[in-house]
Amino acid sequence: MAEKAEAKIEAKDEKATQVAGAKKGKKAPRNGVVHIQCTFNNTLVTISDAKGNVVSWSSAGSANFKGSRKSTPFAAQIAAETAGKKALDAGMKAVEIYVKGPGSGREAAIRAIQTCGLQILLIKDVTPVPHNGCRPPKRRRV
Repeated sequence: MAEKAEAKIEAKDEKATQVAGAKKGKKAPRNGVVHIQCTFNNTLVTISDAKGNVVSWSSAGSANFKGSRKSTPFAAQIAAETAGKKALDAGMKAVEIYVKGPGSGREAAIRAIQTCGLQILLIKDVTPVPHNGCRPPKRRRV
C-alpha cells in the first residue's frame, strides 16, 4: 500500500515538472501579426500569433525614451527592433504588419522589423477614419 502511495506522489511530481518545463520552452508559431500603433507621443509595437496571443511587445517609452524623444522615428525603430528580436528568438519567421495612427515612426518601425530578420508578408494601414461621426469641438479663441 505504501508503494502505491509513493508511486502516485512521484507521478504527480513528474506532471508538475512537465507543465513547468512546457511553459519555459514555449515556442511561437512560424507566422505572426505585428501591430504598430504610432501616436503623436509614443510608438507601441505588439507581436502576436494569428489567434491574438501576444508573443512580444515593446514601446518607445519602455526603451527609455522620455518626453518629446518618444515620438521620434529613431525611438520607434528601437522599439520595433527589441520586439522583433524577442519574437525571432521565440521562433517566429514571417509576419503581417498592421499600422495604426498618424505618428512619425511608422516607416521606421516597419524597416526595423525587416532588418531584424522577420519576413514581411503584408503591410496594411488600419487607421480608423471617421465618417462624419462626432461633432468637432468649437473653435478655439485666443
